[in-house]
Amino acid sequence: MDQKYTKLTFLLEIVGIVLAIIFLIPFYFVIVNSVKGFADILIDAASWPKEFLFSNFVKVWEIINFPRAFWNSLVITVISNIGLVLISSMAAWKMVRTPGKFSKILFVFFVSAMVIPFQTVMIPLMKLGGTVGLTNSITGLVIMYFGFGIPLSLFLYHGFVKTVPIEIEESARIDGCSQFGVFWRIVFPLLKPITVTVVILNTLWIWNDFLLPLLVLQDAELRTIPLATSSFFAQYTKQWDMGLAALVLGITPVIIFFLFLQKHIIKGIASGSIK
Repeated sequence: MDQKYTKLTFLLEIVGIVLAIIFLIPFYFVIVNSVKGFADILIDAASWPKEFLFSNFVKVWEIINFPRAFWNSLVITVISNIGLVLISSMAAWKMVRTPGKFSKILFVFFVSAMVIPFQTVMIPLMKLGGTVGLTNSITGLVIMYFGFGIPLSLFLYHGFVKTVPIEIEESARIDGCSQFGVFWRIVFPLLKPITVTVVILNTLWIWNDFLLPLLVLQDAELRTIPLATSSFFAQYTKQWDMGLAALVLGITPVIIFFLFLQKHIIKGIASGSIK
C-alpha cells in the first residue's frame, strides 16, 4: 500500500537536509582550504579559493613522505582487520554453539571491556608493552589493536551467529565434515554481511586512530598518516595549508573504501541484532 506524502514527511525531509548540510560543513572547510595559501586561510577561511594551489598536495607528499605513511597505515589496518575477523568470528561461533555458564560469563567479560575508557589502561599498557618489547613496532601496535578491537567485533558476530540455522551445521557433520570444515565451509561464508560491517567499522577506527600509534610508534619511518599529518600542527606554529592538504590525502582512501561498502553496514548490523 502506497504511503501518502504528508506535511510531516516534508518537514522530516527538510530537517534531514539541514542536518546533512551541517555535517558536511567541516568537509567544505577542509577541502576548500587545502587548496589555498596560508595567508588566504587566515584572511577568510570560509571563502572560495581565489587561486587553486594544488601544489600544496605535492609539497605534503614530499614533506611527510606520504607513500611511506600510507603504507604503514595500510599494513596496520589490513593485518589488524584480518586478525580481528578470524579471532572474533571463531570465538563468537564457539560461544554460541556451546551454551553454558562459562560461555555466558566469558561473553559478559568481553562486552564489559567495551565500556572501559582507553585512558584508564593507557599507562599500564605502555609499561607492559615496553617490558615485553611491543613498543616502537608495527607488530606490537597490531597486537594491541587485537586486544581493543575484539570485544566489539565479537559482540557483532555473536548476535549474527544466532541467526545461522544449526541444522545446516548438523547436516554437514552427518556428511562427514569436521568441526573445522563446518566453520570455514558452512558458517563463515554465511557471516559475510557482518564480516563486511566489522571490517568497515574497524577500518574507520584504526585508519584514523592517533593516540595509540602516538604512544607506541617513536621512529619517523613507522609513522601512520595521522601521526605524519600532526607534524604540521606544532605548539607555536600551525601550517594550515599543508596540514589540511595532508588531511585530504589521508581521508580520501578510507572515504572511497567506506562508500564502496556502505550498503553492507545497515544490513549487517540489522541482521546481527536479530536473535
